[in-house]
Amino acid sequence: MQEKIIILDFGSQYTQLIARRIRELNVYCEIYPFSREKYIDETVKGVILSGSPFSVYDKGAPSPEISFLRNSIPLLGICYGAQYLVHLEGGRVKPSVSREYGRANLVDIDNSDPLIGNVSQGSQVWMSHGDSIIDVPENFEVIGSTSAVKVAAFRISGEKTWGIQFHPEVHHTAEGKQMLKNFVYDICGCSGEWTPGSFVESAVGKIKSEVGHDHVILGLSGGVDSTVAASLMNKAVGKNLTCIFVDNGLLRKNEFRNVLDSYFQMGLNVIGVDAGKRFIDSLEGISDPELKRKTIGRLFVEIFEEEAGKIKDVKWLAQGTIYPDVIESAPVNGPSAKIKSHHNVGGLPDKMKLKVIEPLRLLFKDEVRRVGAELGVPDLFLKRHPFPGPGLAVRLLGEITGKRLEILREADAIFIEGLRRRGLYDEVWQAGAVLLPVQSTGVMGDERTYENAVVLRAVTSSDGMTADWARLPYEFLAEISNEIINKVKGINRVVYDISSKPPATIEWE
Repeated sequence: MQEKIIILDFGSQYTQLIARRIRELNVYCEIYPFSREKYIDETVKGVILSGSPFSVYDKGAPSPEISFLRNSIPLLGICYGAQYLVHLEGGRVKPSVSREYGRANLVDIDNSDPLIGNVSQGSQVWMSHGDSIIDVPENFEVIGSTSAVKVAAFRISGEKTWGIQFHPEVHHTAEGKQMLKNFVYDICGCSGEWTPGSFVESAVGKIKSEVGHDHVILGLSGGVDSTVAASLMNKAVGKNLTCIFVDNGLLRKNEFRNVLDSYFQMGLNVIGVDAGKRFIDSLEGISDPELKRKTIGRLFVEIFEEEAGKIKDVKWLAQGTIYPDVIESAPVNGPSAKIKSHHNVGGLPDKMKLKVIEPLRLLFKDEVRRVGAELGVPDLFLKRHPFPGPGLAVRLLGEITGKRLEILREADAIFIEGLRRRGLYDEVWQAGAVLLPVQSTGVMGDERTYENAVVLRAVTSSDGMTADWARLPYEFLAEISNEIINKVKGINRVVYDISSKPPATIEWE
């Protein structure tokens, strides 16, 4: 029986990070919207109430019924979660005189407390809240303060209930991981046995019991998620799995052939489909990025259906959906603002009338890589940068033509190969070239040129939810710029993108 910690999500930007930190302790953790009614069973060892952009006094602020948790299961409120606990019991929460955001130091720590008792006096914590707890009810014990916040941490007497106004999950809280470890191990009694090996064993058993001897199809993209999903399904059902790898004409240089050969070497049963011309023809005259995505997605479905129709007795569709896809598809307060259409969680099943199985739907990206390593998936896939489902279509701004694609593909290949050659590839999360729909004046030899500008984009990240631009050496950027301009006909200007996410996205479209 797999023990777990539940996080009730009130809409905090840090909620996924809390879950990731707990899973790093080898304790399984799931995130549910605060509005979910049933989430407690015998496997749940503790519950965490997340932060939120709301004030407890705001109209429409999260206010779930949690009285049934009190005295029955360990409970930890973080930021808004702590303020909500105080508010429920009649304590006072008020807007801070000045927004409390940034580093602070924890003092007056109650050394007998199991949550923070072994944390150093003066330990750095990270504050991020507009409201502050002013007064707590009589049955609340203050167990930690900062110079500006009297009630930085509290415990409710006679209960296994705690609240903290700082964020233990972020790197800036120096001993935050220790606090979370205290909560899940010492207070909740978790054993910490959730590992990549245990996940594989459990997942394979579940797939076998669910799928039996039925035939399964899976669409491969060349990325880590679909590749690890295929490897896991292959371990469970073997020859009853057929994978389909579609070349949409928007892949990187030589990628289709190289990746297909690698799949064969892994022992996967793969059908390779060269459909590049169909995709490029269908995209003719289209410049709108969302329309590009929809056109590519629609045609992929058509081709996938055609190939799947050639396989007898298919009953299941396996997908490489991962946990952030699932979370983002179930927003806290109804549909969230759509930034761009997503490539997972839906699409194919409605059209194909197949039962869906998503063996990785409970894993974050870094966990997918660890499970892949456990399965023996080559580093070619595990260390490969994420690549967008629509491929180079969202890195080629404006209309897609064969000529413009070739220019972009060559520039991109020089950039990626340069990163590998200089030992920089593994230091960045994602990198690629972007071709702009503008031309600029240049000089080559004694002639004036009027040609394309290309943008180099490289970011560092842990999961792609947030990202910072990679500080690549100037000498390297100069070398790559010179190589692209000299070798790729049609480019006379190279620029480097120094935007972070947020406010920018990683991809340009």
